[in-house]
Amino acid sequence: MKTNIGLSDTIRDEMGHLLNLLLADEYVLYATTHDYHWNVTGPNFEGLHVLFETQYGQVHQLLDDIAERTRAIGVGAAGNWGELTKAARISAQPGTNLPAEGMLLELVTLHEDLAIQLRADATIATRLADIGTADFLTGLLEKHEKAAWMLRSHLQSQEKVTV
Repeated sequence: MKTNIGLSDTIRDEMGHLLNLLLADEYVLYATTHDYHWNVTGPNFEGLHVLFETQYGQVHQLLDDIAERTRAIGVGAAGNWGELTKAARISAQPGTNLPAEGMLLELVTLHEDLAIQLRADATIATRLADIGTADFLTGLLEKHEKAAWMLRSHLQSQEKVTV
């Protein structure tokens, strides 16, 4: 049955394309965060292990939400991991032999890059009068900003304070 939600086929296709790119980016973030959860070492192991587990769980939910939004506007959601990793606009260092601080820095960068991309994508959705997707993307933006802040706070706690 044809989707009739007040958006033209052209706009739905354009927004579906943006959402599938976002799905690819989020998949890279998910896999990276999970990798770091498995491979983190050092004096802050337990705290970071739990933090990374919490965050990859949150990103896992975002993946589902993005796929569902894509389907809600009448476009298929990309699901093949090989295609997702090829389409992703972000990448990260593997966790093996990466120190904990490097993992934190990588994850902060990924979340900040996604926040920047989400701002641009939400602007496109607004311009195309897809307010549902614009609102959805704004919600994701806020989640990435919060995740980056939480990761940065771990880096700041490791910095030496000079008086």
